[in-house]
Amino acid sequence: MTPRTLLRRATATLATLSALLITTTSTSTAAPEPRVAPPAALTGAQLSDSWTGPLSTRGRWIVDADGNRFKLRSGNWAGAQGTWQGSGDVNDVANHQARQMSHNIPLGLDRTSIDRILADFHALGLNSIRLPFANALVHDTTPVPDTAVAANPQLKGKTPLQIMDSVVEELTADGFAVILNNHTTSYRFCCSLDGNERWNSGQSTRQWIDDWVFLAKRYHDNPRVVGADLRNEVRRDTWNDANWGWGDDHDLNKAFEQAGNEILQAAPDLLIIMEGINWQGIPTDLTSHGRPMLTPVATLSNTLIHSGKLVYAAHFYGYTGPAHTGATGTGETHDPRYEELTPEELIRVVNDQALFVTQAGQHFTAPVWISEFGAAGRGPEDTRERAWFTRFTDILVKNDADFAIWPLVGWTDGNGTPQDNWAMINYSASGERLSVLDPGDWRTTDWNKLVGAPAQAGRIAPSPRWNMLNLDYADYNVSATMLTKPDWSPGNRKGNCPDSQRLVGLGRSDSRGLCTDVGRPAKANGSWTVVTDERYVTGGDWASGYNKLQCPGNTFAAGYSVRGNAMAALLCAPAADSLPTADRVLWFDHGDNRPATGGSIASDWAPGYYKGQCADNEYLAGVAHTWKWNHGGVPDALLCRPLG
Repeated sequence: MTPRTLLRRATATLATLSALLITTTSTSTAAPEPRVAPPAALTGAQLSDSWTGPLSTRGRWIVDADGNRFKLRSGNWAGAQGTWQGSGDVNDVANHQARQMSHNIPLGLDRTSIDRILADFHALGLNSIRLPFANALVHDTTPVPDTAVAANPQLKGKTPLQIMDSVVEELTADGFAVILNNHTTSYRFCCSLDGNERWNSGQSTRQWIDDWVFLAKRYHDNPRVVGADLRNEVRRDTWNDANWGWGDDHDLNKAFEQAGNEILQAAPDLLIIMEGINWQGIPTDLTSHGRPMLTPVATLSNTLIHSGKLVYAAHFYGYTGPAHTGATGTGETHDPRYEELTPEELIRVVNDQALFVTQAGQHFTAPVWISEFGAAGRGPEDTRERAWFTRFTDILVKNDADFAIWPLVGWTDGNGTPQDNWAMINYSASGERLSVLDPGDWRTTDWNKLVGAPAQAGRIAPSPRWNMLNLDYADYNVSATMLTKPDWSPGNRKGNCPDSQRLVGLGRSDSRGLCTDVGRPAKANGSWTVVTDERYVTGGDWASGYNKLQCPGNTFAAGYSVRGNAMAALLCAPAADSLPTADRVLWFDHGDNRPATGGSIASDWAPGYYKGQCADNEYLAGVAHTWKWNHGGVPDALLCRPLG
């Protein structure tokens, strides 16, 4: 993300939907608040002892390897994504963001030792670092100039990737969790029409995924490298919007699914972090435009082969808005900025665009990491920005939200003035430090409030999960077992639940499915059964006049296939324990038929279509369909049986 002066020239932001969850309140801070004392900073040893990697998720929470809540109190250590602004001599510091030339490595290594930088991160109360990088870094074989690491001579002669290796090693040895963030394709500083708009801008999707798999394998043995933040602020390029679910080369939902699952096959311990679309449309008052962020997740969420590894992320800056790029002049519209919203409107919009995802028991339920937000803390004060920052950090506090401030490190000039007054810590050419914790930075009170706020802690109990299967355009195979096997229904689109889950619901005419692990029957070793006819309908005709696909005894549905939207086959997995066979036939040919209580019933996983869903204490044993009466072979009824 750029500082204010650049982002106001960016074309990047979407309108909101109605809130699914509004649980916070916020207060305006017209009067100055008393100074809040900073939380006690942990040493590296203390932070290391406070958690165990790797991380995973339980409902809306991120937990460590012992099941204890690990709240991401993070900052962005920028630089390795590049700082050149795209015009003029790349070797002229005047052509770099805030006149700060990073040499494509984390900022500050030329000015002070990495040990000092990490100590300053500890003082801020951080436990995790988001490390932005460019795909160019993965392929760059040129050592950085010695001046770029003048304060860290041990790094001389290294390439940007080798320096990132060293930075990761130092951070994790000092107790920090590290999340890698693919920020840009080239080293050009983002985020406008700069060639970095999409994951496949300036490179193919295949190359982007290959780079991620390379890095996942590179840090595979370090349990404190905890996450892969797949792509920063995906947005419109000159001609095309990114989309969420169209099935084409601009489909971010599809790209994230593919990348996340390939990364997990290479490094199963990583969190997979997905941002929403940061901007669609052309920003004029006469054309459609806006910032969707996570809003589309409400009806089209993501499913990974390891369902406890998904985290969603979103960005908020006061001078942008739900339908405002943040620009002044060209690209500016008359839509409100976030800082112009009332406290109540801001609460609603932040929920609409992000925090609704933390609602329990839905197909989209996951942790939400506000992986970028920030404000300028020194210099001329913008009263609207300051009021917004206070209100926004109040929202983070009251939602107990995971967060990452942008950016952590900047430079001071010869007069001791920050060159990027958004930076939390600035270093002079001689290594003198100016921190947000030092006098004169108005963000201090809000920062200490945020970092020191009471938070859910201790062990988080495992919670059931519900996940979508989306066969709109292609196969949707998120079963690690079935990924290793040949095509089980050739010529048809197939959906397979994660190995820890079973199929529990189907959409009638859109090929969507719903999986869950609630009360799960454990899968047994042995072959899975593909059912294409009625040979296993042996206990009576439970849907007279309809074609029936029924799992054999002591198996349960874990996948299905369709031709068009018509049922083609049912995939049945063997249960480790004996399953009851009492039948309940659930018809949904004339309307939704979902349980009155239970999982994923307050959200729509097949919008616009009838849905059938077995109860949480049941397993799906069969599907009835017909070609009569113009039904088109789509599912009309489910055979639901009790788990115990």
